[in-house]
Amino acid sequence: MDKKLLDILCCPASKQPLLILPADALKRLNAAVAAGAVADVDGRTVSAPYAEALITADGKLIYRIDDGIPVLLADEAVAATAIDGRDA
Repeated sequence: MDKKLLDILCCPASKQPLLILPADALKRLNAAVAAGAVADVDGRTVSAPYAEALITADGKLIYRIDDGIPVLLADEAVAATAIDGRDA
């Protein structure tokens, strides 16, 4: 993702800056997605793995990136607790 774009993005819900989700965390998130253990903020189960993702600076919410485009819809965010396999 372009550094200039990343510098201006923020979470629509908390206004926290966003950071690229590290590869190890992305791998754990996708394992939880594959297990059917990840839901978005609105309670919908996430079924597709994330190719890339952003996480808020406070480490609470994750947003997917589709084809290089951040999807910053607050109701489609995933609680970062999903990385640890805990219920999102």
